[in-house]
Amino acid sequence: MSNPDATLVLGAGQLGLAMLCGLAPHAAAGDLAVLLRPSSLRTDDPRKQRDLATLRARGVEIVSGDLLAQPTAELAGLFGRYGTVVSCTGFVGGPGVQRKIARAALDGGVRRFVPWQFGVDYDLIGRGSPQDLFDEQLDVRDMLRAQSATEWLVVSTGMFTSFLFEPAFGVVDLAARRVNALGGWDTQVTVTTADDIGALTAAILRAEPRLANQVVYVAGDTVSYGQLADTVERVLGITVRRQAWTVPALMQELAAAPDDAMRKYRAVFAQGRGVAWDPARTFNAVRGIVTQGLEAWVRENLAAKIRLSIAP
Repeated sequence: MSNPDATLVLGAGQLGLAMLCGLAPHAAAGDLAVLLRPSSLRTDDPRKQRDLATLRARGVEIVSGDLLAQPTAELAGLFGRYGTVVSCTGFVGGPGVQRKIARAALDGGVRRFVPWQFGVDYDLIGRGSPQDLFDEQLDVRDMLRAQSATEWLVVSTGMFTSFLFEPAFGVVDLAARRVNALGGWDTQVTVTTADDIGALTAAILRAEPRLANQVVYVAGDTVSYGQLADTVERVLGITVRRQAWTVPALMQELAAAPDDAMRKYRAVFAQGRGVAWDPARTFNAVRGIVTQGLEAWVRENLAAKIRLSIAP
């Protein structure tokens, strides 16, 4: 049976859990659910078991489903039971999954759909960027803009703050005490924490007057890579070596390994187009909603670890 007041969140990874935490305080009993793979429900992983217990304690209904294995028509029937569907799946499913999810939401008659677009300004970046998965994000936007039956909202967040410090990404290498600038030291990037994205998306969905059929920008912070290096040094009390990775050099590296996902991300962020915007013009700034900036994130998540690593 369809419940127009109910919301279904797809996935319970880093963003999915944050999204559910943001939505739960404002949801009536039985109005919030999360779609998880059957294997996730049978897990023996203690951390995942704790996550499931936490979700149930917060009144979140656990729904079994497989975005990869189930046909689009089957997913459409499942999605159609909810008034709002918020996709927090990321790119892990590979090419075609985002189009499939959007098609299922539209075919299912979902009233409001928030696709997995929690990232950069894909319109401004355009097609043919170093990260080929971004073209599919534009396909999804084309699908949504070509119809009027389902309202849609795109929440542009910039990079997840934590991703700047992901060792595999290579921008901040704390082990080597080095910061590598993508493009140059003046290149900027907008970052937002997963927790803030969840809370802000919940606020956007509740906003009055109602927001629909548009891109909404949010931000925790917008910094240059020079400011990033300065922040790391100041907050952590260390000195870092600095190296600029130019666009030509990164494109050359990508050409040598064209399937390397991290090289794709480095190259597209180094170009500096569509990856940063003025925080003062964001939804959270206009509404007076406080978010966590880069310095506060570093202090909260990294300062203690650095102190332990240098302790005698």
